[in-house]
Amino acid sequence: MNRQNRWSVRSNGSQSSLRSVNRKEKCKDFCRKTIAFMCTQVGVGGLIVAYALVGAASFISIETDEKQPNITYGEEVKQMRNEYASKLYKLALKNNGINETIWRNQMNEKLLDYQNFLVGMIKKGYDGRTLKQIWSFPAALMFCLSVFSMIGYGNLTPRTEWGKATTVIYATFGIPLYILYFLNIGKVLAKTFRWLYHKLHECSQETDGSMPNRKKIIVPSSACVWVMSVYILLGAGMFSYLESWDFKNAVYFCVTSLCKIGIGDYVPGTSINATIPFFTNPDTQSENHTKLIILFTYILFGMGLVAMCYQIAREDIRVKIKEITEDVELCMEDLRCRLAKCCNGSGREIENYHS
Repeated sequence: MNRQNRWSVRSNGSQSSLRSVNRKEKCKDFCRKTIAFMCTQVGVGGLIVAYALVGAASFISIETDEKQPNITYGEEVKQMRNEYASKLYKLALKNNGINETIWRNQMNEKLLDYQNFLVGMIKKGYDGRTLKQIWSFPAALMFCLSVFSMIGYGNLTPRTEWGKATTVIYATFGIPLYILYFLNIGKVLAKTFRWLYHKLHECSQETDGSMPNRKKIIVPSSACVWVMSVYILLGAGMFSYLESWDFKNAVYFCVTSLCKIGIGDYVPGTSINATIPFFTNPDTQSENHTKLIILFTYILFGMGLVAMCYQIAREDIRVKIKEITEDVELCMEDLRCRLAKCCNGSGREIENYHS
């Protein structure tokens, strides 16, 4: 009985160890598959969107913290506005009916003081909005995109110390992830565009019933120029309609954004009606949020098109460099043959002369 008990204990122990080993192997296999999927085109695209969503939620939580009540200077401006309104009212009661000249001078002096105060607040960052209005989810999402895509519009910036530190860490991990997305989505779109170009090329060729020409078709770089031109013009038309911009300014915005210059003088969803407290209304805020979402999608897909053009242009340049190299080699070979023939002919003339 003792031997049987020992055997059963040992068998149970070995089965439990095997189960733990199997669980570890399953976990390792799951992690490998997850990492492999994240490195694919679909995985990287989903990962970059998830990274932007998590970043937006994090920045909203940090920048709208109630421990930073004076970060927008709203209460200070409101208090000063009420104070100067009270001073102007007292001056009007005191001097308006006695001496109009003294009253006007005193009123202008107070208004100039308030104007200088307000200019100072605007330079510090006051724009009439609360923290929740500034850091709405679409605005934070656009801020995250401008960070890891290295556009950097500059219209929205973190003002807290934790927000600045988070931006540094977010960019450190986000930029390599964006580069991985840039390369992967470029390959996918380039492959799709080559397939479409080949199909259109085959349809444009006249078939006479013979075997089709199997020569490799290279997509020219001019096709990339046409694709990007159409995309920029469509975006310019869309933003010109949504923001009431001049079409030239809309083209300027699209080009500077897709080239990752990000000057920041034109950014959709930041119209003046959304920043002036007297004109702020829910409909305007909703429209601006929609514009920011459209801009996020436009820039993210546009960067994919830029990567596609890079892949196609690189292949075209390689083919052209190869053709140029072959032409140079043929030219040098022809020149060598001509020189050899010329030298041989001159040598024969010298021998005939001496004979």
